[in-house]
Amino acid sequence: MVKRGLFVGRFQPIHKGHVKALKDILNQVDELVIVVGSAQYSHETDNPFTAGERITMIRKALEAENMPLARCWIIPVPDVHLHMMWVAEVTGYTPRFDIVYTNEPLTRRLFVEAGCKVNPVPFHQRKIYSATEIRK
Repeated sequence: MVKRGLFVGRFQPIHKGHVKALKDILNQVDELVIVVGSAQYSHETDNPFTAGERITMIRKALEAENMPLARCWIIPVPDVHLHMMWVAEVTGYTPRFDIVYTNEPLTRRLFVEAGCKVNPVPFHQRKIYSATEIRK
């Protein structure tokens, strides 16, 4: 049986911290579902890129690091803005997964409450690699 992990991010834009996290996760699972969150937003200060642009950037970043794209699913998921529905929204868009990787407290809580196994992701130079700082 394939062990599949799930990682949610907005990737506005993807950066070295994300790439390091994805590498670490891929060392623990057979396949990784990369959820491009807030997929409906673009052309805003906090969300400058379209979901398609973010998917392209993720693919190129993984390729540049010789990471196995064949083991990754990259799936855009729009926000529903209703916490009790969000996990169902994610699971409705994605293939089944065995474990969620996140450091975001609300994401952790929602998946734990839904009965999912959740593991933290090691941060990689978070003060340097922050999409918020990059967008500035």
